[in-house]
Amino acid sequence: MKHQRLWMKISVVALLATAVSLPSLHAQNNDDQGASGASYLTTVKTSAGAFASRGVITLHADHTMSVIDSGQGGPAFLFSSQLGSWKPAANGGVVARTIDFNFPNASVARLDYTISFSQDLNQVMGTITLTTFPIQGNPLDGGGTVVGTFTFTGQLIQP
Repeated sequence: MKHQRLWMKISVVALLATAVSLPSLHAQNNDDQGASGASYLTTVKTSAGAFASRGVITLHADHTMSVIDSGQGGPAFLFSSQLGSWKPAANGGVVARTIDFNFPNASVARLDYTISFSQDLNQVMGTITLTTFPIQGNPLDGGGTVVGTFTFTGQLIQP
């Protein structure tokens, strides 16, 4: 009987500890600016302000990122979807990096993003720096050739 009471006390303490920790875990997820698991339909413009493309940026809850772009299938350029990762930035936004592959010239591109959100998280805006590398180059080493800088704005895609 004594052992049964001891195990009941331990179980109650464990349940209380779990209940106390759940709100802090939820608060930790909110530190990701509420962006995790969100997709945004974007309009991308050149540094001169001309239309470049439309895209969808998805910031996954596990801090991975995927991007599709209306220009990736041509006619001017052929490139794959972008895959990468993101992290919260000091300014309340997000910084991210993706990689894609260019065809038929077989090169690699790195895209560096800075992303800001409206207060209600329904709008997104930011910059993209596109840097290219030879196919055997390392797009993570900081080298490469900067091809362009773009701006984008977007709207949350809601179910």
